[in-house]
Amino acid sequence: MNDFPYSKQNLESASTWTLLGLAICFEIAGTIGLRFSEGFTEPMPATFALVVFTLALYLVSKVMRHLPVSIAYPIWAGSGTVGVALVGVLALDESINTMKIIGILMIVVGVILINMTSEKKSGC
Repeated sequence: MNDFPYSKQNLESASTWTLLGLAICFEIAGTIGLRFSEGFTEPMPATFALVVFTLALYLVSKVMRHLPVSIAYPIWAGSGTVGVALVGVLALDESINTMKIIGILMIVVGVILINMTSEKKSGC
């Protein structure tokens, strides 16, 4: 009998991708914290940024135990970059233009291409 949804490999894979998603969220939060730290002159946002960046690095290091660095890092960095850009535009009233949209789309396409062409040693 195949216990496909609950096999150890599938649970590890789901946990790995969940941890990567959390690492991305922490990276985005840390970057936004930097924005409000005013060059590390505001203690609360600066401390927040340091704490969540530390969590992001810790989680992505755990992810890299199961995913190749050539997959984990581009997804983490690219998704974080796209997420920060979207938060900037949607929540911080930053400007958006055609070139910014094209740049964001290029990052997304690049991450997809790397993921599609990378060797997957973890079974993910």
